Amino acid sequence: MLLISCPICGPRSEDEFAFGGDATLDTQKEDSSTELFADKLFLRANPKGWHKELWTHRYGCRRWLIIERHTVTHQIRSVSLATAISH
Repeated sequence: MLLISCPICGPRSEDEFAFGGDATLDTQKEDSSTELFADKLFLRANPKGWHKELWTHRYGCRRWLIIERHTVTHQIRSVSLATAISH
């Protein structure tokens, strides 16, 4: 089980959070076709190593977070507020 240190609430069990997806994925491009957009969303690499992910603190402060997590060991290196989408 992961222990996630929410910048607002402090350390909490991963049960309080919900995974929201890849924090590095740019879904705002309007110049691509529907097929290219679908490929970008669904046909992506499954990276090994450090990766930035979006999580929401569903049963806490309800803020969106960017969590840098190792996809093999699940070690968490950093947690920060995703200010562009929080509240």
